[in-house]
Amino acid sequence: MAIGVTRLGAGEELVLLHGWGMNRHVWAPVISGLAAHFRLHLLDLPGHGDSSWETTQPYSLDALVERLAAVTPPRASWLGWSLGGLVATQMAWRHPERVSRLIQVASSPCFVARPDWPGIQAELLADFHRQLAQDSSRTLARFLAIQAMGSETVKEDARQLKALLAAAPMPHPAALAGGLALLQQTDQRGIWSELTQPCVRLYGRLDSLVPQAAIPQITALRPESGCHLFDKASHAPFLSHPEAFVAQIVQAVG
Repeated sequence: MAIGVTRLGAGEELVLLHGWGMNRHVWAPVISGLAAHFRLHLLDLPGHGDSSWETTQPYSLDALVERLAAVTPPRASWLGWSLGGLVATQMAWRHPERVSRLIQVASSPCFVARPDWPGIQAELLADFHRQLAQDSSRTLARFLAIQAMGSETVKEDARQLKALLAAAPMPHPAALAGGLALLQQTDQRGIWSELTQPCVRLYGRLDSLVPQAAIPQITALRPESGCHLFDKASHAPFLSHPEAFVAQIVQAVG
């Protein structure tokens, strides 16, 4: 089973994981900047882009981690955006020897709102799940629009996301449904205290999927972790603020 991967650049190993419904081309705005400092490994999550998925397997974080472990360096910094942040965290927890540093971008250990936790309303994700079964393309388009919402460059961000999605094959329906289920069901708050790697977290102040109110609660789980808030960004700060984003990654890893 193939994994879509692009490798380029030189320097410390850095693995990048995209979010739900997207592919490795989403990093296009920051690739040249990052490749000047790092050896990049841009991966398509299983069932996305050029990565295949065996539909008889459960779409679980552990299954994703084992697939990605086969094509990644024995030790690297791992950067995960949104859903990719959950996968990167699972790798750091299951295989701590492989992850030298964890970088979270617009990600949360628990995406769904709970009585004691800010997040996405459960009904919104349930609505996405219902729509996904009827029209996956329209559901993806709606999700892309929500990711760009709030940014000062909302129209340009949405346009870029749509174009970058089209740069690779559409995700497998089973992978879309499985990834959405992971966003709905995963709660990694309990394992954050067990992580041993340095951790840096990047957020957009205008993000509606990882609300600003969640940031101090995530910080409380790992008080020693670094945190940066892009004041005028939404869910995809690497699209709206590529140069500032690269500078933050260089600072985090360097």
